[in-house]
Amino acid sequence: MPEKPRNFLLGRGERLVESINVRGGGGGKSLPYTLEEAQARLKPQVESAVRNFNSLPPDACPDGRVVGVVTLHPQFLAKTFHPKDLLRDLQLGYVGSRSASVTPDKWTRQGDPEAMETSELFVAGSRTAFEAFARRLGERGSFGAESEIRQIESFRSPTIEERQRSLGNLNQEEHLFEVALHLPDPASEVIISSFKDYISRLGAHAEHGGMVRVPGLAFLAIRIPADQADELTSFSFVRVIRPMPRLRALHPMERTMATPGLAGVVLPTQPPVDPELRMAVFDGGLESDSSVLDWASFSGEVPAGPEGEGLRLHGHSVTSAALFGPLTPGQVVPRPYAYVDHYGVVNPEDGPLALYHTLRRITDVLATGEYAFANLSLGPELPIEDDEIHSWTAAIDACLANGKTLFTIAAGNNGALDRESGNARVQVPSDCVNALAVGAADSRRDAWSRASYSAVGPGRSPGMVKPDLLHFGGDKYEPFYFAPAQAKTNGLIQSAGTSFAAPSALRLAAGIRAHFGEQISPLALKALLVHSADVGIYEDSSEPGWGRLPSDIDPFVLCPDRSVRVVYQGTIEPKRYIRMPIPLPEGVDEGWVTISATYCIASATDPRAPGSYTASGIEPTFRPHADVRAKPESIHPKSDSFFQLGDYVPEQTLRNASHKWETVKHKSKPYKASKLHRPAFDLHHVSRLADADGASSSIPYALVITITTPDISDIYDRVVRAFAPRLEIMQPQVEIPIAIDPV
Repeated sequence: MPEKPRNFLLGRGERLVESINVRGGGGGKSLPYTLEEAQARLKPQVESAVRNFNSLPPDACPDGRVVGVVTLHPQFLAKTFHPKDLLRDLQLGYVGSRSASVTPDKWTRQGDPEAMETSELFVAGSRTAFEAFARRLGERGSFGAESEIRQIESFRSPTIEERQRSLGNLNQEEHLFEVALHLPDPASEVIISSFKDYISRLGAHAEHGGMVRVPGLAFLAIRIPADQADELTSFSFVRVIRPMPRLRALHPMERTMATPGLAGVVLPTQPPVDPELRMAVFDGGLESDSSVLDWASFSGEVPAGPEGEGLRLHGHSVTSAALFGPLTPGQVVPRPYAYVDHYGVVNPEDGPLALYHTLRRITDVLATGEYAFANLSLGPELPIEDDEIHSWTAAIDACLANGKTLFTIAAGNNGALDRESGNARVQVPSDCVNALAVGAADSRRDAWSRASYSAVGPGRSPGMVKPDLLHFGGDKYEPFYFAPAQAKTNGLIQSAGTSFAAPSALRLAAGIRAHFGEQISPLALKALLVHSADVGIYEDSSEPGWGRLPSDIDPFVLCPDRSVRVVYQGTIEPKRYIRMPIPLPEGVDEGWVTISATYCIASATDPRAPGSYTASGIEPTFRPHADVRAKPESIHPKSDSFFQLGDYVPEQTLRNASHKWETVKHKSKPYKASKLHRPAFDLHHVSRLADADGASSSIPYALVITITTPDISDIYDRVVRAFAPRLEIMQPQVEIPIAIDPV
């Protein structure tokens, strides 16, 4: 019987892409308040804030500057309505924002106003500037008729309570706190210096080396008695203060143990499939006699003592997962796809500043740009928050904004904690929008579930779908097995945790890269992983994300039966529109066609603005039939809904057009073949305005499209013939043996 042909992925989809022009729509919005109403409403609010500003001690106001809070009317949420001209006129500067819910006094819609999501803007200026603002509000003619002041719902000074997190149960002893400061340029050094002088007066001190700076923010480690936290928070540029989180390098679920009585394994003797490919693993170190050292190098910190022994064993297990995936007792250990460079980034001697020192070691390596693949299975023991971006998330996202590194992050093992409080949500820095947060599935078999310990979503908007993916991480009935801890033994060790699901998922991406070489980018690999995941029994993305990954690389590199899969890779300029034809050949006009599409972009980020964290977004518009127009005078084909916000965002968190800012979009949708003719996605690059008046740059994108035709068995061959030579079969660079999964 002849061997079934292997239909490999098709690449070079970007050769089908063309630029198009799309007329802008809409216009100015009706304003909810008259100028007289706006001034009358805001005057007492600003006067009250000024009194609060003037009550602050002088040394809490660097150079006489303070921070106020402007709440935008919810109908003016988009940053295109940012009141930049008003702020400039008032000599105030934007220093950040966060999401809030407000019921406006009036709106221009029908019916009574209801609670809606909006943005609170942090604005900084001198106390005299705010005093002048209050005076002008009482003067007729001091603002133009169309002034942006009519878009403001309220103004106030920030309270101490809203800036403090998890301080209620602390005793009065001295504690180490993490303080985030607004840090606008060019006053950043003045603010930091003034803050250190201020805390010195309180008898507190900043820990040496305990500072992390990201654009617009500084995070400092401050030691002070808890009963002085209110005074500390009174410094005008404090954004948030919380007890210093611990480092979650290990979790009880991830305690590795020997498994006596099981059949051993024999490790391979060959070098990796692609000896030029290297993955970076940031973890707890390796033993000098680790069995994985033939394929892994080690550098960095060497943790000592009993705690160090546990860290090194964790590092060994994570590295084994990155090299071999989950092992099966008595079966042949697969050959690694790539080498691992293991960086020991944890040192117990770092003490309470472990978070900052560990982060610095990680970002120093990422900043070199040497690695297309990297994994992190540790981080702060802190579930994500909706209104704050942590220093780890901000710093790592900044390193990944060019899309040149596929970075997997363990989602956390806190999934069995209380959901209502948020304690079960994915942990920092799993909320990175440019990384791939990986949770754990409890089995490699067809019947699987999210492992009970695996952290859940939702994430933050943008980044609502978290974890991004699940991969096998083990549980008590089906453990994750690793290579022997020492080179001269063959006994397996076992554990379970998201720490092992994440590097095992990265291994699959490295295997695809080893298979196809550099013709597929890290961003396209991210899109391909999401595209190939199976959601299983779940309807709510908060548990599985986009789904569980397959266990081997065949489903990634080969097209499914009666399907063809195409990869597009490229960049798109700000505000540009491009048309991305879907390669459906002529003559497919009967039966049904399912189109599956996954978009991924990499974006610069703004840690000052959690609710508008991504600087860029994409708006895909699906046009199913090239000859059908919505109106006779329409230039472009009629559009049809494809990606919808409600597909993965809970009803209570819906925001007007917020789905455009997600860095990953995925959907499958069936169509009658007769309704499709030269279908295409039109892609629009939308960019936010940094500080409301900056410009963004081009962004990398990747699109994976699968066309499935149950009634047409040769759709792959038809597409290859119809679109040659623009589309190319992605020829494998090496032949990779396929692993055998347990049954």
